[in-house]
Amino acid sequence: MSASPISVVKNLWGGELPEFESLDAVNELIGVLVNGLWNSLTRHQKRSDPFRLVRPTVTPTRDGLAQLALIRRQELDGFVEGLFSGAEELDLPTKASAALDTLGEVCAMIAGVHEVAIDPRKPAELSDIATTMKHLRELTRITEIEINRVVLDCTRARRQMIGSASNSGPTRH
Repeated sequence: MSASPISVVKNLWGGELPEFESLDAVNELIGVLVNGLWNSLTRHQKRSDPFRLVRPTVTPTRDGLAQLALIRRQELDGFVEGLFSGAEELDLPTKASAALDTLGEVCAMIAGVHEVAIDPRKPAELSDIATTMKHLRELTRITEIEINRVVLDCTRARRQMIGSASNSGPTRH
């Protein structure tokens, strides 16, 4: 329910920050990853600013389909990996847990599309590729909805925890 940006950054290097040549190098890393990326991601905790997946321009070919499916799979893997932050399991709020189950199903479908797209033995007409790309766009929409459901439900639960912790503290008379 809570995460430290420095802990997340450390996880990029196996749990330890790398050695830096200078203080400027440290500040640059923190500026880009923490102040830029982390703070940009926190704005998606508001319903009015939902998270959106990248919209790459790909050609409606077998290679384009494979590329789009790979991008979506990597985005989903990255979201889940970031959410779990090295933990084996999480105690998630109900809606977030259900959304994560849906994301798992979507990821499996996208992985299947990728496997078929990269297999030259599988026949693929251009009309089939165009239809599959249309389905991937729909899966993209579903993925965004479910990612936002996870983010908003976890944000709501975290705020409730913080609120109940501050309300249950010592009272003064």
